[in-house]
Parts: sequence; C-alpha cells; structure tokens
Amino acid sequence: MAERMAADLGQPVVVENRTGAAASIAAAHVVRARPDGYTLLLGTSTLAINPTLQPSLPPQDPLRELAPVAQTYDTPFVLLVNAELPARDLAGFLDYARARPGEVMVAHSGTGSVNHLLTEMVQRAAGLRFGQVPYRGAPPALLDLKAGRVQATFATLSDAQPQLEDGRLRLLAVSSRERIAAIPAVPTVQETLPGVHAAFWQAMFAPAGTPAPVIARLAASLRAATGAPEFRALWGPRGVVIASGGPEELHRMLASEIESWGRLIRETGIRAD
Repeated sequence: MAERMAADLGQPVVVENRTGAAASIAAAHVVRARPDGYTLLLGTSTLAINPTLQPSLPPQDPLRELAPVAQTYDTPFVLLVNAELPARDLAGFLDYARARPGEVMVAHSGTGSVNHLLTEMVQRAAGLRFGQVPYRGAPPALLDLKAGRVQATFATLSDAQPQLEDGRLRLLAVSSRERIAAIPAVPTVQETLPGVHAAFWQAMFAPAGTPAPVIARLAASLRAATGAPEFRALWGPRGVVIASGGPEELHRMLASEIESWGRLIRETGIRAD
C-alpha cells in the first residue's frame, strides 16, 4: 500500500513501526504531529476499545484528536473448534457449550482484543458461559486447539488456513456481517445469533486540524492503492475485506464502535490486564 501511495502522491511513504502500550505510542505520536498530512496513523480497532478499557491511554477522544482519512480493510474472524468435538455447526457448538457451563475453553488474544470481545458477545447472546484462556497471538492458541487443550477460538482466516489442512480443526462460522468471498459456504455467526458480528479493522488517520483538501487527497490515494486488482487478489483469499468510503464513513464507523464496544466493556465489567 505504501509503494502504491508513494507513486500516486509523488512522495516517499515510509512505514515506521511504533509498537507498545496497546498501540497508543503510535497514536500519541500522530496526535502531537503537525497537521500537514505528512504524519499519518494506521490505526486499528484499539482506537475504539481503549477509550473505555484503558481510558488513560492516548488518544482519550480519538474522534476529536484525530482526523479520519479512510478505512483500509476489515478482517473478520472464523470460529474454529477441535475436530473431536461433536459439533458440526455453530448451533451445535453452542448447545454443546450450554450443556457444559464453563467447561468449554475458548482461546483469545488477551483482554480487550477483538476476538476476546467477540467471545463475550457470543456467550451473552447465546445465554451460556465459556471458560476463556488468553494467549500471546494466534500460533500458540491454534497449537493448543489442535492438541485439545482448548476447544475453540476465533482466529483470522489467514492464521487458520494452514491449520485446517490436516483435519484436526473444523471451521464453523465467520464473524462478518455477511458471508465472505474467500469461504462463501461458511455461514456467519449472526445467521445463528442475530446482531452478533465483529471484525478487526485498520484505517488511516491524520492529526486533528489537517486541512480538508489534504484529507481528501490522501483518501483518494489510499482508495486507489487498495482498489488495485492486484491488491485485492492478494488479500481477498485470506479473508480480508477491502473497505470503501472516505472520511465521513470512517468517522461514523469509529463513533459507532466506540459506543458499542464501550457498552459491552461496561456491562461485562471487563478490565485491562
């Protein structure tokens, strides 16, 4: 994406990884930067989760402190279970877990991760209780799922695909609003639990106060990069859904997610580790 934007803008586009503190180090750097369009943030779902889960981390108010440019993509999750479970679909898995309160162990990527919050949504909507086990990333969780030490997890399709080849895992559902082209035969979670959907997203932001013409130029360049057939051909088979729309759509999406994730976190009493 950086290469395509650089060619379009006639400027080098340098990717600088500033990791740590639930992505707030990178966000804080951009919030403080000059609003000239030359310092940008590739933010993620954490921008919608942190204001409630970890309100001391910057930006406390991303809608005010950052200027939305455009969303890049959504990455929905697929529900995987150990193939030794008798469940053949999501309804069967929920019945199995409902009959064993707290015994079916579901792996996730840590407190406040999107797949953790999705797990909370599922158990609330289904009226059941899972056991939950946090992991540092998908690889160790999938290894334990294959070994039967946990019984289920929500993972991205790109992480799941290599693990499905030997038949020890079963794919039951996808967490997107609609079925995705990469696995069209796999039903969505909300076909069984209406209203339950979630995805990890990435989007571009600029510092607040960046002039509207600059935002518009950046949004157009981003759309051109992600709309390229080669880009879609690379990411589509991995379950990545390329987003459309510009600043207004991104602003509405972020506002909606801050509200919905915040309500879930408050109602469930989830606290940061």
